[in-house]
Amino acid sequence: MPIITLLTDFGTADNYVAEVKGVLLSRAPTATLVDVSHEVPPGSVRAGQYLLSRVWPRFPAGTVHLVVVDPGVGTERRALAAQAGGHRFVGPDNGLFTPLPEDARFVALPILRDASPTFHARDVFAPAAARLAAGARLDELGTAVSDVVRAPLAAPRVSDTVVVGEVVYTDRFGTLISNIPRELVRSGAPIKVADTGVGPLRRTFGDVATGKLVAYVGSGGTVEIAVREGSAASVLGVGVGALVAADRGRTR
Repeated sequence: MPIITLLTDFGTADNYVAEVKGVLLSRAPTATLVDVSHEVPPGSVRAGQYLLSRVWPRFPAGTVHLVVVDPGVGTERRALAAQAGGHRFVGPDNGLFTPLPEDARFVALPILRDASPTFHARDVFAPAAARLAAGARLDELGTAVSDVVRAPLAAPRVSDTVVVGEVVYTDRFGTLISNIPRELVRSGAPIKVADTGVGPLRRTFGDVATGKLVAYVGSGGTVEIAVREGSAASVLGVGVGALVAADRGRTR
């Protein structure tokens, strides 16, 4: 049975997700639909990018990933379908697919005249995703393109004494997720967020008392800052873009 994942900024209070699912199930009735998230901050392509990068490799080959964070819907931005690593992807050409490998193949999808200019998720992307789930080849859906929008997340700056990165995502727990990978920081290294000391890099939440800040390497392999049983975003008053620094010097 084909799998179609859905990642959007639509929320679940309105009819939008249901309409998209209706199209998918009408055209690919045997598909299993998996909701990744519909709570991407409205219009945040970067957040969608981050979540896609975390999720798609965890699914089996053959999965179709429908990704719609589309502040430019109805404009001249292209609609895309892609193939990479045995997976297929459908969504707008606005940088969402930056996490895909460099050898990913892309096609531009046609946009029919009767497609709503404000709801391409339903009228353009969902039909394409359903066709892929039903077995259509990528080249049957559109015209090959190679100049897709790539908008990589910022890379940390590294010196002999410090690595400086930034918060790239804040989850629903208020955890600040940085772009500093585990290999650039030693265990026990002092961590700062926006010039506020967090303490040494630890292993997990339980290494500090309830209500205290804690820095650790998260499940995505990068440094994260949390408050045990609280919200680091609220306590520190920062979010995406806040600087995160890790001392690379020797332990004194």
